[in-house]
Amino acid sequence: MIVGVVLDHEGCPLCCELWPGNVADVKTLVPIVDRLRHRFHIGSICIVADRGMISRKTIAELQSADRRTHFLLGARMRSVKEVDHDVLSRGGRYHVVSGPRSKSDDPSPLQVKEVWVEDRRYIVCLNSEQARKDKADREATVTALREQLRKGAKTLVGNNGYRRYLRSQGAAFEIDEEKIRQEERYDGKWVIQTDRSDLSAADAALKYKELWMVEDMHRTGKSLLETRPIFHKRDETIRGHVFCSFLTLLLRTELLRRIEKRGDEVEWARMLSDLQALRLTEIIHQNQRFLLRTDVRGDCATAFQAAGVAIPPTLQKLES
Repeated sequence: MIVGVVLDHEGCPLCCELWPGNVADVKTLVPIVDRLRHRFHIGSICIVADRGMISRKTIAELQSADRRTHFLLGARMRSVKEVDHDVLSRGGRYHVVSGPRSKSDDPSPLQVKEVWVEDRRYIVCLNSEQARKDKADREATVTALREQLRKGAKTLVGNNGYRRYLRSQGAAFEIDEEKIRQEERYDGKWVIQTDRSDLSAADAALKYKELWMVEDMHRTGKSLLETRPIFHKRDETIRGHVFCSFLTLLLRTELLRRIEKRGDEVEWARMLSDLQALRLTEIIHQNQRFLLRTDVRGDCATAFQAAGVAIPPTLQKLES
């Protein structure tokens, strides 16, 4: 199965969707878009998706006369000839959206330029920080590869990271210098294709980058909330399980939003540990029953205050 989540512009979960995982995009995404359009009374929709997620057939279906859905899609740079040959090779000056970071929490550097191929609009995005990392990673890989080749390590052919820089010479292998030069063209870059002419190149790139909110939400659902694995025999119980995880995501997002609004900073795993350490123990003393609370530690008080819930008293007498 595939689990989808709808977020608002601030990253707050609105609803979740489920559909079979062995069905083509055109049979899953389009019905969901139609359902969400009617459920939330949406007049205009723009699909933002990572590269390779949506096929040409799906795009044609979304842009049919009865839907008129716009798109902002990541493009495959290496495997799509038009992008590789026509878009990336096109000259032009980049426009700076955000410069080099001066602090760690500053936005990552971003430059954009617009390229038109006939009536198709592309936006080339460049992160200079990522470009330096890509170059350093490639140099480290090639250096290690050269060292291994001196030892005659033919097993390197099975390593995808190494194989992309190799070419065969009879029974032997050598570094493909031309492939290394070609790879430099992609350092720190990604390409977006869109039919939105009303969005500036900078706004389109920033909207595409907001996909991280969806990806982060799914990582949270799969890891922190332990949505997977799911062992159920009925569709109803699967939907119930996923909905409980979605509800937890919603509550977690709201709690963290309230904590941030108060000006506090917490680490989620540590706060959970502090909350789990809070216990109420029933004791009996001189034939009277009491509840004894453990000490409040760490971020526990912050969570209670943000949720608007009073911390139980240290000692509470129970009625007989």
